Amino acid sequence: MIPLPQVLLDELQSIPNINVERFIEAHSQAPPTSIRLNPHKPTSQLFDVAGNVPWCQWGRYLTERPIFTLDPLFHAGTYYVQEASSMFVQACIQQLFPSSQHLKILDLCAAPGGKSTLLSGYFDATNLIVSNEVIRTRASILEENIVKWGCSNQWVTCNDPKDFQKLKGYFDLVVVDAPCSGSGLFRKDDFALKSWSEANVHLCAARQKRIIADIWESIKEDGVLLYATCSYSIEEDEALLDWIASVFSVESIEIDSSAYNGIIHTITSKHKMHGYRFIPGQVQGEGFFISAIRKKDSAATIKYPNYKSIPKNKWSIQTASILQAEDWAFIEGKEALIALPEHMEADFHLLRQQIYLRKFGVALGVFTPKEWIPHHETALSVSRHKDLPIVHVDKETALRFLKKETLIDMNINKGWYLVAYKGWALGWIKSIGNRINNYLPKNQRIRMELPSEFHENNQ
Repeated sequence: MIPLPQVLLDELQSIPNINVERFIEAHSQAPPTSIRLNPHKPTSQLFDVAGNVPWCQWGRYLTERPIFTLDPLFHAGTYYVQEASSMFVQACIQQLFPSSQHLKILDLCAAPGGKSTLLSGYFDATNLIVSNEVIRTRASILEENIVKWGCSNQWVTCNDPKDFQKLKGYFDLVVVDAPCSGSGLFRKDDFALKSWSEANVHLCAARQKRIIADIWESIKEDGVLLYATCSYSIEEDEALLDWIASVFSVESIEIDSSAYNGIIHTITSKHKMHGYRFIPGQVQGEGFFISAIRKKDSAATIKYPNYKSIPKNKWSIQTASILQAEDWAFIEGKEALIALPEHMEADFHLLRQQIYLRKFGVALGVFTPKEWIPHHETALSVSRHKDLPIVHVDKETALRFLKKETLIDMNINKGWYLVAYKGWALGWIKSIGNRINNYLPKNQRIRMELPSEFHENNQ
């Protein structure tokens, strides 16, 4: 194993309550494997569970790390593979927003989607969650994971943090899991250990300051910033909090972590800002730092634009058998008809004028004179009608579907069907009589070779 940087170990010695010997020992051990269940897609047919993540009601430790790619329930969005320490976001938002409706929430650095799906698991459909990623390739991965999660109130954007300055005073909660030097990932990522340097810590801290400054105007007065990193470095953690307090008018929020063993509560010496450290060897998880900050600066109120809604009766009959009976607004997109919660229609028109909206609502598909051609998003949406035609398949068939292979011997009538494994849909097929066409998007197919034999119990 590559030795841990001595300069970092020396810095950790200066932080109260960190046991550096246990920290070093933990880095000679394999990290725990954890997943977070999707409360919108409940299932009990998962892996061998070693225990619950104490600060997240949906978090589970596994006894071993399986090949998630070969689990159809992973592709169905019934769970997300997430590092346990970062699930502490749930404990924070439970205390910050014990009951809430109609909030505007931004996950600024959202890819690949761990914290965004966690937010969507906690905040109900009355709340709008915007998941942003500036790098387009990573935004594609983020969008795939949001689609799997299946919630129509979770939208994806692809913007630089400074673009959100136009949304003055718009967000009640902004989560910034800031790009960092990555020392908290040493156990999981050899490259993070090989590439770590003090120079990179300085570079990351400067970038973190720019990101916070860029996003600040978009937070409401008395709104909350959740700032997080996967770095152990004081410059990116406690010192960054003191910088925020020196530049902006803020209130540091203390999160009660007393129910959880091993979390280190730090308070900065300069501005008395509260932070929470997760150290391998002291918690069952990786390196993580988080702080909750309330904005006390005054904030402007953004004006919503005027807009003309599409008459609801234009699409209500056509979509009645596709969507659950809720109040929907409809947007006629270039490639599909899109439904979004009616109370979010004004937000759609506001956001599309100010930032690049990559995904919003749920894409339903295309209505032609002959038939409805469904969109993949509808298959995975928790808002789809429960009576849509469905074919339940075993694991081998599910994986062959996910490899975008042609399915045979299904003995079904002509038409469109959802392919489902253990109750949860994976995508669409169309039976045309002598052939079944697989409509899984090409970019989401499994590229891994399947095992030569399947031991399927067909339960």
